[in-house]
Amino acid sequence: MSETQSEIGPRIGDQVFEAMQASILNGDYRSGQRLRIRQLAAELGTSVMPVRESLARLEEVGLVETSPHRGAVVKTFTAEELLQVYSVRRILEIDATVEGVQKLTEAGRARLDEEFAAMSAALEAGDATAYLDHDEELLATVYAAAGNPVLVETIRTLWMRCRAYKLVGARREIAAEAFDPLLKHQRRLMDAVDAGDPNAAVRVTEESFDDAIRRIRAGLGDQAAD
Repeated sequence: MSETQSEIGPRIGDQVFEAMQASILNGDYRSGQRLRIRQLAAELGTSVMPVRESLARLEEVGLVETSPHRGAVVKTFTAEELLQVYSVRRILEIDATVEGVQKLTEAGRARLDEEFAAMSAALEAGDATAYLDHDEELLATVYAAAGNPVLVETIRTLWMRCRAYKLVGARREIAAEAFDPLLKHQRRLMDAVDAGDPNAAVRVTEESFDDAIRRIRAGLGDQAAD
C-alpha cells in the first residue's frame, strides 16, 4: 500500500524537526546563530513549510527564539537564565532520584553499567556530544524507574535547554584530558544504587548541581553563550 500525502507530510515534518534539534543540541547550530528558512530548506532538501513549522516547535521547547528584526535564532541563555533552569532541574531530579533509586530493577542497573562504559569510551574518543547523550541516558534510566513519565519528559526538556552550556563544559574538560570530573558523580550515583541508599544518591545529585551552579555563577554560563 502506498503512503498517502497526509502520512508523508507529518513524517517529513518530524524528520526536519529532529534534524534541526540535533544540530542545535550537538553544537552545529550555535547559540545566537540566525536560522534562515530558505537556507535551511535547501540544506535539508525540503520545502520551506516543514522548516517553518519546525522552528515554531523548537521555539516551544525553548531552543529557538524569534524577533521581528532578526527572525529565528538559536536561543542564547544568560547565566541568570541558566541558574533558573538548573534551580528547577535540581528540584525535579532530586525527586526523581529518590524514587528511581528505590525502584530500579536489575535490568536497569545493568543499563547503568552500559551507559557508563559508553560515556568513558566517548571521553577517550574526545566526543563530547556522545558523552552527554550517554550521561543523560544513564540518569534517565534511574529517573524512569520512578514510574512518572511526565517527570522524565519535563527533565529531558530542561536538559535540551542547557545542552549548549553542557557541551562547552564537557569539551573544555576533554581538551584538558580531565575525565574524572565528568564521571565522578555518575560513579558515586551507581555506588548509591548498589548500596540501596536513596539518601546517598540524593547527596550525589545535590553535589552535582551545586558544582554546576557554582560554575555558572563564576561566569561560565556567559562564555557558553558566546
